[in-house]
Amino acid sequence: MKLARLALPAALAMVLHTPVSAQDELDFLLQADEPPAQASPSPSPPPPAERGGDAQPEPEPAQEPAVYDTVIPVPEPASPEPPREVARKPERGRQLEEIIVTAQKRESTLQDTPISMEAFGAEKLELRGIGGLEDLGSNVPSMVIEPFPLSNTTLRISIRGIGVTDSQVTQDPAVGIYIDGVYLARSVGLALDLADIERMEVLRGPQGVLYGRNSTGGAINLITRRPDPSAFSMNHKLTIGERNLWVGKSAFNLPLNDELAVKLALLARRSDGFVENTGEGRDFGDRSALGGRFDVRWLPSDTLSVDYGYDFTDLEYVNYMFQAILRPETNHGLAEAFKPYAEANTVYSHRRLHSLASGAPMEASDAEVSGHTLTLTQQLGSAELKYIGAYRRLEDSQYPDLSGGKGDTGYRVDTNAYDSAAARMINNGVPTPLVIPTTFQDQWSHELQISGSAWDDRINYIAGLYYFTEEGGEDGGPVHHIQSATIDPQQSDPLLSLLPPFVRAQLQDNALPRLSAYWDYLFGIENKAYAAYGQFSLRPDWFDSRLNLTVGLRASRDERYAIKDFIQSQFVEVRLADASLFAVPIPGSVAGTSDDFVGVEASSTYDDFSPSANLQFDITDMATTYLSYATAYKSGGFNTRDPQVSGESGRASDGTDYGFGFVEGFKPEQVRSWELGLKSEWLQRALRLNGAAFYSDYTDMQTNFLIAGTISDTKSRNAGKARITGFELEGAFVPAVNLVLGFQYAYLDAEVLEVIDVDGNNVAHLYPFIAAPPHSGVLFADWTVADFDWGNLRAYASWNYVGDRTGFVITEERRGLTEIDGYGLLNARVMLNGLRMGNRGTLDLALWGKNLLDEEYELTAIDNLPQADRAVIWGEPRAIGFDLIYRYE
Repeated sequence: MKLARLALPAALAMVLHTPVSAQDELDFLLQADEPPAQASPSPSPPPPAERGGDAQPEPEPAQEPAVYDTVIPVPEPASPEPPREVARKPERGRQLEEIIVTAQKRESTLQDTPISMEAFGAEKLELRGIGGLEDLGSNVPSMVIEPFPLSNTTLRISIRGIGVTDSQVTQDPAVGIYIDGVYLARSVGLALDLADIERMEVLRGPQGVLYGRNSTGGAINLITRRPDPSAFSMNHKLTIGERNLWVGKSAFNLPLNDELAVKLALLARRSDGFVENTGEGRDFGDRSALGGRFDVRWLPSDTLSVDYGYDFTDLEYVNYMFQAILRPETNHGLAEAFKPYAEANTVYSHRRLHSLASGAPMEASDAEVSGHTLTLTQQLGSAELKYIGAYRRLEDSQYPDLSGGKGDTGYRVDTNAYDSAAARMINNGVPTPLVIPTTFQDQWSHELQISGSAWDDRINYIAGLYYFTEEGGEDGGPVHHIQSATIDPQQSDPLLSLLPPFVRAQLQDNALPRLSAYWDYLFGIENKAYAAYGQFSLRPDWFDSRLNLTVGLRASRDERYAIKDFIQSQFVEVRLADASLFAVPIPGSVAGTSDDFVGVEASSTYDDFSPSANLQFDITDMATTYLSYATAYKSGGFNTRDPQVSGESGRASDGTDYGFGFVEGFKPEQVRSWELGLKSEWLQRALRLNGAAFYSDYTDMQTNFLIAGTISDTKSRNAGKARITGFELEGAFVPAVNLVLGFQYAYLDAEVLEVIDVDGNNVAHLYPFIAAPPHSGVLFADWTVADFDWGNLRAYASWNYVGDRTGFVITEERRGLTEIDGYGLLNARVMLNGLRMGNRGTLDLALWGKNLLDEEYELTAIDNLPQADRAVIWGEPRAIGFDLIYRYE
């Protein structure tokens, strides 16, 4: 990784400091090696995102010199070829651009696609500072993205209020993530920088037919650039910014002949966090990454294309420590014994702090993600046959520290090494080691599609077969420290009473008792999924062929298997000053600990049929309306955090007999949604107005809730019904040449109607949607200030707002403890674009700022730490940076 950090900026500096004359020589040599022009030129790229402009006539291409064998062509001095002009972007006019998407697994314009969605092309991603999935949240109204408490690279994604509250290898997300058509089954490691992304598409609402299971909230498509055999090209981007931010991206498109091209893309990044660790170990939030893609495109005939892609990302990061906001006043179970000591060793503040201290050395976490994809596309007349096969692997090691932030080793909540009498007792006479729990997964998928049109394109269809399998797990071994704290003297008597009387009498006034807990676990999964789907569209002659009818159906089967090994032990340690004298195990009946799990297996099979229907009517050539009905389901599974083996385990630590445990698991949940939408353009495409209103029914809702008095023990069951209504609006207007103004807005009204507890009571008021802000939106302005012969000056600004979120409740005394206040972020970018470097090279310079008003806002909150009723992770403070982008096309 260190080599990459040095190599990429060095290569970029060489390119950018090349004099124009040397650039011209490079232009000439590269032109000589390019393949001859094809009979039918490739289509020009679509106009940039959020920019308009009338198409300008292209100049006639200069005649390329012939190449014979290995002879280097040399132009005759008497008649040199005219210099090749740099391809300038078309000037902006009074029109909005047309965006091409593949949301329905075939190309269509965004305006013609009858679903509520957002699309981000390469330029729009750049303008809004979106480098990966975690940046999408505030840019898409009705979408919420927040980090999982124990891993800042694991994302909890919700669309229209539907998402997940937990992240486990045995529980699936509710929003499907796809890279080049390949489904990513786990939400672990999603907060990665992505190399050479061409487009991101966010589809709102259930997508059960074309995208299948686990898309009850919606789907996100990530589309990468394909190699192009027609010409050599490259681009490089260097970003520097506050907090030692450095990002280097390079991509090379290399044609090998008329039919074959390869593309190499590299990414390297490092940045510091915004919270200093004044204790031992690494600073919170530090991050470094190395990533890349290698793609091959082979076009052996006019009807067959073969695409292969390999991608990898190696990310090293340091998790943020939760900052305590509210002191602990609710019941924390066994932690009540040491709560006063934990409180005394915790830093509290309602404002964002610039430093905290870890007790044990803060360790780095690491994520490695890689994948192979093979796509075969065969044209069969008016039909297209496509195969997508993929293998992906992830490994994410997550080091958490949930301590109080004062740096005291007397109160620790971490998995670092620990030496005491209890640790040596449980670990064969030696201290327990540092353990960084690791989530791992391997997945394989195969999809065969046939799509096409008939009857003069009045009929469009797509049908497919899908097979998916995965193996994975989470390894939290060997036995390791999870929590330890000195017991408050006023709380020590009940615990010392567990000791023999003669020992208790000697230590009552001299010893400093301490509680410590240890875990050793391994979870495993083996899952399979099968599906067959089809979607059929008909545009009859009725109403001048303005009506389009679409129906679809997907049949699915899920086979789920999980195995759990989990041993938890707790001890009372007797210490004298800093010396650990001896330890006594606390019986599980007293401590309220988990059942012992030794090779406990669970399995289930689920079947589902998800239909859909869509009625679309073109009001005019520039306006269309639609009414759709869509369904989807999220797969069932098993809760690895359930402390009880089964319903026969009896009462849990909170005294409740829930009647189910790990082996019973939970069933799939279902969402049915109606949506009415309008997509329109007016004033000769100078004005765009789109809107969608929806109503969704949520049944068999999977509810996860924390068992009172525990840090991580949860229960999961199908106990809920809910309904979600809302609407989304978006508009863009070109009031003057080179100026675009726009807005996006979403309103959500999400209400849980029924959650039945073990006593048969409806406690829906205790289980609100945690990520359904009633209001969210984006305002933006895009202004080309001036056009010059040598480039243009451009400014872009956006204000992104995410409304209040309710958070967890579970019990009335906890209401409001995890709610998140709404916040708005002002971002801006000033660019000097199109500076000429050689005949085919251009340079863009940009100054950007994020969160320019330095808003203090919370990303996520928890209420289950012994030392705090409310602790949060803050969002990024203000950041200023500079981009330098070189393109050779």
